[in-house]
Order: sequence, then structure tokens, then C-alpha cells
Amino acid sequence: MDLKQIEYFVRVAEMGSFTRAAIALNVAQPALSRQVRLLEVELRQTLLKRNGRGASPTDAGLLLLEHGRGILHQIERTHEALGRARSGLTGRVALGLPPSVARVLTVPLTRAFREKMPDAQLSISEGLTSAMQESLLNGRLDIALLYNMKPTSGLEVSHLVQEELWLVRRRPPGLQEDPPPPPIEFTDVAKLPLVIPSRPNAIRMLVESEMAAVGMRPHIALEIDGVTAILDLVADGAGCAILSRNAVTRSINPSAFSTQSISSPRLSIELSCVISSQRPSTETQKATLILIRETAIRLLETV
Repeated sequence: MDLKQIEYFVRVAEMGSFTRAAIALNVAQPALSRQVRLLEVELRQTLLKRNGRGASPTDAGLLLLEHGRGILHQIERTHEALGRARSGLTGRVALGLPPSVARVLTVPLTRAFREKMPDAQLSISEGLTSAMQESLLNGRLDIALLYNMKPTSGLEVSHLVQEELWLVRRRPPGLQEDPPPPPIEFTDVAKLPLVIPSRPNAIRMLVESEMAAVGMRPHIALEIDGVTAILDLVADGAGCAILSRNAVTRSINPSAFSTQSISSPRLSIELSCVISSQRPSTETQKATLILIRETAIRLLETV
């Protein structure tokens, strides 16, 4: 099939008239009619019902109209991609981040992205792991950073950094943390009231798994999803939290909290970079992956 013939057919079918389509396409009406007729001959199908009021697609025409629009859209996308390739790294990259990571990475990553790729666009959204996995699979996200990610069909997972988890308490007014407190035993953490996210949050699952391994269960005071809300409740005296140190140092008022390392075992959580294995990455996406890795290792890695 000739692409021009498909374009002519789609325009006639959409506009319902050879006359209007010829004007829109800036071609002579006899030439337009001839090309559509040649397409019908090639396909051995009547694609348009012609009458005094114009033209409307047959059942076969409706099928070709659906596919024809897709073909023309892909051709347009291809022309755009080739045009961008001539002018350097352009296009849009959609990145998903966990809330705690977004607080640390958004500003420095956006700054680095603008410096390296001024003609490209970076879109950052926050979300939960399950929602971001779905967005990667359906194409709404190009890249996502996810905690404790297991191998999943359709997704490519690569290790990024390992973050140590700390016990976070409310710091009494006027108390100075100098020197820092000694590590707390993990079995002692089980006795403390915890403000912790609900399942299937990666930190929650890790804490429960490690405590089950020593025959204990966490003392859950409150289930709250969201780092900011957890820290607000800890500052209000509702309990303790288990978070990365970056989550505390990047909070609005880090001096309101006391952090303490955990021992026996030492808790840490893996942050991975995840992309779809079903779609090829653009050059802009590949360059963004490099920036993410450089920025994350510099700002997040603690283990």
C-alpha cells in the first residue's frame, strides 16, 4: 500500500467528502479520487460508499481507517524522532520516584538534566512501587526508582544504591546530639512503638521479615503512608520511625529528630533503577539514566 493513498483515504473518510478532502490536501479532486480507487483495487475491497452527499466508509473502510490512522501516526512520530536526532538530545523523559527519594534527588537531578540536555524535558512524579511498576509497563513512565525490586516480567532492574536505615526519634527541646548515641540492638527496636507505612511498603516488609527471623513482631503504633506525615507524627511524640538518614536530613526541620543506627542486624534497603524491557530506550533516556546513577550515588549511597 502506498502511504499517500492511505493518507488520502483517511482524510476523505474523516471529512466525508472528496471535495473537502481535496481542498484540505491541496490536490485536484480527480487525482484524489483516482488514488483512492487504486487503493480499493489493490485491496479488492470497496472502502467508501459514494453518494450525492459525499462519502462514508464501508465496514472494510472503517477497519482500514482505524489502522491507517495508526500508520500515519507512527510515520509522524518517526519523522519527529529523526528530526530530534539531528539536533541532539531532545524529547521527554518521564521519571517516577518514591517520596523519600524525590525529596533528595529532584532538585539536583533537574539541575543536572537542564545543564546536560537543555532541549529535552524531564517530568518527575512521586508514587508507590505498585503504581509505578504498572506505569512502566503501560508506557506512562520511562524510568522509575524502586525499593527492594524483585525480577519482574517486562521490566529491567539494575542496582543503584544501598541505603542504611536508622531509628528516628523525637529529640527533646534543647537536647544536643553530641556525641551521637551508640547503635541500638534490633531486638530492642521491637519494643518501641513504631510509626510505619502500611504493607506492601518496602521498609515495612523488611522490618517485619527481619523481626520474624528472630522470633519477634514490631510494635506498630500507627500505620501512615508518606515520609512527611511519619516525621510529623514522630515530632509530635506518637512513636519512632525507621527511615533512611536522608529522609531526616532533607526534612523541613531535621533538628527536631534524633537518629540512631541499628545493629544485629544492620538494616539497609536496596534502591534500583527500573525500565521497561519491552520498549527500546531513546538516547535521551540513556543519558538520563547516567545522570540518575551519578546523582544517586553521590547523594544517597550510605552502605
